Amino acid sequence: MASIKITLEKSLIGRLEKQQKTAASLGLKKIGDFTVQEDSAALQGKIFVIKHLIKVENV
Repeated sequence: MASIKITLEKSLIGRLEKQQKTAASLGLKKIGDFTVQEDSAALQGKIFVIKHLIKVENV
């Protein structure tokens, strides 16, 4: 499986609670935080929910 680097680029202030919880489940708290995770269907679903707040790169 491929690894994916997810970086939080926009603030979570004023966002829907679902989006804030999704970011927290990925380990993203502040702008600039990033995480590297293995690609999976569940991860793709989380990325879809907050795609407008993050940058996704293949590692």
